[in-house]
Amino acid sequence: MPKPMMSGEDIVRDTRLQDSLSRIGHVIIVMSGKGGVGKSTVSSNLALALSLKGYRTGLMDIDITGPNIPKMFRIEDEKLYAEGDKLIPISVPPSLSIMSMAFLLPEKDSAVMWRGPMKASAIRQFIEDVEWGDLDYLIVDMPPGTGDEAMSIVQLIPKADGAVIVTTPQDVAVLDSRKSISFATQTKLPIIGLIENMSGFVCPHCGEVTEIFGSGGGEKAAESLNIPFLGRVPLEPGVAVSGDSGMPVVISEPDSRSAAAFKQIVGSIIKTVEKG
Repeated sequence: MPKPMMSGEDIVRDTRLQDSLSRIGHVIIVMSGKGGVGKSTVSSNLALALSLKGYRTGLMDIDITGPNIPKMFRIEDEKLYAEGDKLIPISVPPSLSIMSMAFLLPEKDSAVMWRGPMKASAIRQFIEDVEWGDLDYLIVDMPPGTGDEAMSIVQLIPKADGAVIVTTPQDVAVLDSRKSISFATQTKLPIIGLIENMSGFVCPHCGEVTEIFGSGGGEKAAESLNIPFLGRVPLEPGVAVSGDSGMPVVISEPDSRSAAAFKQIVGSIIKTVEKG
């Protein structure tokens, strides 16, 4: 059956979408199979670590119903403004641009009760109606699971470099991460690798590591599924404090084990996507 002809409006929108994407070097989609694994913390630190390396980086928070990224950078009170017909994302030094549904809500605690088509439309606008400019990297922070937002982003950005899957060591989290991997495989989204977050608690006094959630589950899953294991990020009090205070750990505690892990992971991601 032949595809329906595109209207003039559809052609204009598709052109705007492609124009925006043509100015973005690499797109990294950060996913998790379930909530509570620290996916937004990972997204924030990866994006900021890339920015600190000198890369022009965008961070797009497409968790429509639970946008947390602005809080993690202490920019939740910022207001968007427009230049012409484009929204200007919020800028964070040294070279990070952030867009989130949180900037569009009338109140911080406003509930977003949207069905799939409205979510898809918003995600499309986040790409085509935002003046991202020339970016080296765009990090996409997904909501947990494989629902409407995940389907929309792989359809809108079919040539994304790939997905980074975030899990924690517990069996239930690893099981759910397998669903994200299955989603990526079925939608032909390349898998950059898997991160095991909250991998051992680091005592702030003695530095001893206690594996309160276990350890190694993510690495074993990656090995069994034949996908790259990007590394472990330990659980440190500074990570939680930095998220609440609006300064990700790679800049608030640059000498911490967590910051070192994020920097090592970013190095691996860069090698993977830039050699491709």
